[in-house]
Amino acid sequence: MGRMTSQAASPRPDVRFASTGSSSYGVVLALFCTVIVVSNIVAAKPIEIGSGSLALGPVQLWPLVIDGGAVLFPLAYVLGDVVSEVYGFRAARRAVLTGFAAALLAVVTFAVVQRVPGASFYENQAAYEAVLGPVGQIVLASVVGYVTGQLTNAWVLTRMKARAKERHLVARLLSSTGAGELVDTFLFCAIAATAVGITSVGTFLNYFVVGVVFKCLVELAVLPLTVAVIGRLKAAEPTY
Repeated sequence: MGRMTSQAASPRPDVRFASTGSSSYGVVLALFCTVIVVSNIVAAKPIEIGSGSLALGPVQLWPLVIDGGAVLFPLAYVLGDVVSEVYGFRAARRAVLTGFAAALLAVVTFAVVQRVPGASFYENQAAYEAVLGPVGQIVLASVVGYVTGQLTNAWVLTRMKARAKERHLVARLLSSTGAGELVDTFLFCAIAATAVGITSVGTFLNYFVVGVVFKCLVELAVLPLTVAVIGRLKAAEPTY
């Protein structure tokens, strides 16, 4: 039954994918959702790397501008690559939608708690609103970018695997992540810019370009680990 599920999820019957009915898929899915929720919270804080000022026309070149979500969010693409490569596009789509549901639950909870009157001795309402207030806009930006980017990532990877089968793993990991991060980061930055205090075109372009480059560099840095995890899961999954 697991083999039938695996083959049904594959774009061609001779391309192998594992069934999602294993505990390994559940662990990866849980990590994926955790990364999405935490990234949405910390993305409310912009980070400026460097001092002084350097610009080329309206484009700010220095200092570099990213948001707190860039610290952790690239791991979502690593996990997305693992799911897409081992379990296929349908499994990746399920992970993306589950992550979306987790992020939505988080932002609704933040909003409800923000509006509920605090205890008489609670003195941090303004701090709570300052930290979690922008999260609604951040989540909207994240959801639009993340769903589109992750599905792009999964589609590119599984299409490339349909042609190469088990060959050229590194090439499809890098290509799919590059495509997904480009789409994701542009949409996220376009929607979230004002929430993190970015109002000029030059700073926005810095925010976008640095975000894409930084996330792709993280993917490149952890590529050996990604390949190792994929190899281990393929060997461990009896339905692969």
